[in-house]
Amino acid sequence: MIQKETGVRATLRRLIEWMYIPFQAMIPPETFRYAATGGLNTAFDIFLYFCFYHYILQQQIVDLGFVAISPHIASFLFVFPITFTSGFLLARYITFTSSQIRGRIQLFRYGLSVLGAILLNYVFLKFFVEVVHIWPTIAKIFTTIFVVAYSYLIQRYFTFRTGTIRKKS
Repeated sequence: MIQKETGVRATLRRLIEWMYIPFQAMIPPETFRYAATGGLNTAFDIFLYFCFYHYILQQQIVDLGFVAISPHIASFLFVFPITFTSGFLLARYITFTSSQIRGRIQLFRYGLSVLGAILLNYVFLKFFVEVVHIWPTIAKIFTTIFVVAYSYLIQRYFTFRTGTIRKKS
């Protein structure tokens, strides 16, 4: 007897498969799954960032005694471990399911790819907020656009290695 998969993973997979139907002719399934799960995690990230910035930190500098952290950077630092975990789990169990790389290696590589994303987040947030003077939540949205493109490429071709880069002959 074949058991039907249940739980959050199965529900998410069915929902994404249903949403994919109109896009089948245009987008490969893995790319669509990345867009769906990445979009979900990104919305979660922005929501948490907004909550931390406005309600938890109340737009105040975080003074640790030895360093003072601006509220837009502190919000990013507090939200990061939460969305790191949810992002990895979504990528591993929903998006890049055909990866043959072992879980702990995926996690290590994911950590490396996220270090690059942290650097990009930091640089773009600093630039948009402190140089261009854009509101922090809007700056986070703009920053996310750049980081998402980087993340997809690094995860597909390095972290989970489900794609191959074609060489020109």
